[in-house]
Amino acid sequence: MEPMKKVVRDRLYIGGAWVPSTGSESIDVIDSTTEAVIGSVPEGTVEDVDLAVAAAAEAFASWSATPVEDRTALLTKVSEALGARMGSLADLITHEVGMPLVLSQLVQVGLPMNSFGSMAQVGADFTWEQTVGNSLIVREPIGVVGAITPWNYPLHQIAAKVAPALTAGCTVVLKPSEVAPLNAFVLADIFEEVGLPAGVFNLVTGYGPVVGEAIAAHRNVDMVSFTGSTRAGKRVSEVASATVKRVALELGGKSANVILGDADLSKAVPDGVGKCYLNSGQTCSALTRMLVPRDRLSEVEELATAAAESFTPGDPFDAATRLGPLVSSSQRDRVRNYIDKGIGEGARLLTGGAESPDGLAEGFFVKPTVFSSVTRDMTIARDEIFGPVLVIIPYDSEEEAVEIANDTEYGLAGGVWAGDPERAKAVARRLRTGQVEVNGGGFNPMAPFGGYKQSGNGREFGAFGLEEFLEVKAMQL
Repeated sequence: MEPMKKVVRDRLYIGGAWVPSTGSESIDVIDSTTEAVIGSVPEGTVEDVDLAVAAAAEAFASWSATPVEDRTALLTKVSEALGARMGSLADLITHEVGMPLVLSQLVQVGLPMNSFGSMAQVGADFTWEQTVGNSLIVREPIGVVGAITPWNYPLHQIAAKVAPALTAGCTVVLKPSEVAPLNAFVLADIFEEVGLPAGVFNLVTGYGPVVGEAIAAHRNVDMVSFTGSTRAGKRVSEVASATVKRVALELGGKSANVILGDADLSKAVPDGVGKCYLNSGQTCSALTRMLVPRDRLSEVEELATAAAESFTPGDPFDAATRLGPLVSSSQRDRVRNYIDKGIGEGARLLTGGAESPDGLAEGFFVKPTVFSSVTRDMTIARDEIFGPVLVIIPYDSEEEAVEIANDTEYGLAGGVWAGDPERAKAVARRLRTGQVEVNGGGFNPMAPFGGYKQSGNGREFGAFGLEEFLEVKAMQL
């Protein structure tokens, strides 16, 4: 891969202008493949958050009164500008996160383009007002939104919050992940380019315990939308509760892929491995638990091992690479610790392991790993690992499969495979989870995304995502 020229972003975007932070420190951004410093961003402060919230509050009156068609017209321009930068943005995010370049184009840039580009239709189709008896029910923007986003799909998660919030008529203060923040500055450049009014979108980079907490606690932030770990989400809820603001959370997952006895294993198993390993397993909705009939375990093991070993780790800029690095050294260490724990607790390692892949001593790489004979009480069956680690859990009946699938504190995603589609749908209805793909059904960026239980509160994407940022007023006539 070509070394990347260092990107220094030394200002924050507040009130429609690029301004220095009130602090003097900066945060280095690390290339996940080479471990080189590829950029730096300001280490924002509580004072920076105060300035950004004040700008957003001031802009709210005029932005919320702007016709929705005019708001979404600007977002359509944002989508087009992202498309014009697809090559450079995908390249940047691949350096930041490590996803293979071809997938970065489709996912890391393609999905944000859809989030902004779809808003004109979502806004046009949405029921903004309705009559119920003698009442006129009006949906209005909630106000200033604090958006706190993660590093695994950095621009995608930003777009999933910012696009519907702006469509609703809200103004936004964004804190992107400090691990992969450079793409957020490109988005701010685009907002400036398309002429978004000053203060409608504000960008403050920094660390969660400082900038994130200041946003969640701020008395003039009306809603906080957070995507990240369940542990951090609990903290956001706790801090936000002091001002009784609305909190939307998209948190962790430990999603089950239930393969039933009449399923075509030659399709179901390789698909399931791929759904576990997307973005090197750094996906909250990854299907990380494969539940299979005990009498077909050996067939599944053979297919899963072959599929896993086809995920060649390496330079994400090489077209032959199917598995990039993890995002950071701390993430790599976390995943390796889980692999060691799986071995220690008696799971059977089919392929992979905690050592670096051959020839990849540099970069945050972990071998594609598969465990079998995993029991539901093992740590690797219960904790979100966030790496390329699949656990195979055998079951003895359909009833037990559903019970194991639901035996988790999470409920974000899931899958069901069966020869009979009606049987698959019947089992899917029994899973306590926000999304279920049936026989490999494709991801739909307009369908509601979010979780049951400790996977979060609220939904993102499409009309459901727009609704999160609206208050409901009843006018009795």
